[in-house]
Amino acid sequence: MRQTLVPILFTLLVSAAGGGVATVLGLPAGWLMGGALAVAVAAIAGLPMVMPDRLRDLAFLLVGMSMGASVAPDSLALVASWPVTILALALELVIIVAATGWMLAKVFKLDTGTAYLSSFPGHLSFVLGIASSGVGDARQIVIIQVIRIMMLTICVPIGALFLPIDHFAPAVPVGYLDLGQLLALAALCIAVGLVFVRLKVPAGFVLGAMAAATTAKLAGLYVAAIPGPLVTATFVLTGALIGSRFAGITRRELITAAKGGVVATGMTVGIVSLIAFLASLVVDMPYGQIWLGLAPGALEGMGALGIALGYDTAFIAAHHVLRLLMLTLAIPAVVVLIRRRESATIGG
Repeated sequence: MRQTLVPILFTLLVSAAGGGVATVLGLPAGWLMGGALAVAVAAIAGLPMVMPDRLRDLAFLLVGMSMGASVAPDSLALVASWPVTILALALELVIIVAATGWMLAKVFKLDTGTAYLSSFPGHLSFVLGIASSGVGDARQIVIIQVIRIMMLTICVPIGALFLPIDHFAPAVPVGYLDLGQLLALAALCIAVGLVFVRLKVPAGFVLGAMAAATTAKLAGLYVAAIPGPLVTATFVLTGALIGSRFAGITRRELITAAKGGVVATGMTVGIVSLIAFLASLVVDMPYGQIWLGLAPGALEGMGALGIALGYDTAFIAAHHVLRLLMLTLAIPAVVVLIRRRESATIGG
């Protein structure tokens, strides 16, 4: 028991320490960004950074519950402007996959399967499932994709600090949920989350918890906010989860794939930034909110950043769900094209 608990507690302590330092330095979303960065550095250094599945599910539950509780009652009034940003989302996905896949294949000489599976902005478990069937190098794909998630988590708060991007203080709560209300809401979120997982909905626990918390809030079952310490704990857990994805990756593997991963992520950030800017000229939303909705980061990470920066979590979650659905259709189609190309090459 001690051998199991000590690495877990150490991981959470590293995340909390990194988050605390970032918060003291005044960085936006410091608890999340600082925690993720600290755990990632510790994992790369060879320290035991561990996030078991149950703790991961708890992080997903808390992120979804916090996102749902943060939804403003009038947020759905902006749904009419979503078609513009949804179109922007579809356009950016095509550009990202085409541009970064071509770059990884031509510049870094990755095989076609590895290059294009590494370029897909999200749906990592689906991508790795396909890689395990013999398409591409699964280890390199993991490293490039994890670098993407980490860099996006770090880029947003830094961008909010140094660039003219609006971010808002969280709304002043009218009160906080008491223990009984929290437990009742958590039970509802767990039940709906399990249903979403059973239905194989992407990011089921996060989306199920958010759906439950949002529906309960819009129905008037509660108006109070999640207590501050619990929100901070959510950020610490999420930071530990993001950073711990570097566990098990050797330094040699990291160095081999890091250059391609950094360049691919830089291209992705540039494409998202441009598309989000163009969309912001058409729709009346904060640029940062549009960026988070279009950013191809993990839903739990982007959702937590949305909470920390005071953005509309309903908008962010909806666009990330749509991104995952688009990728679900696009990934198999691209894999078929890759296999046909490889077969033609072998045959030639």
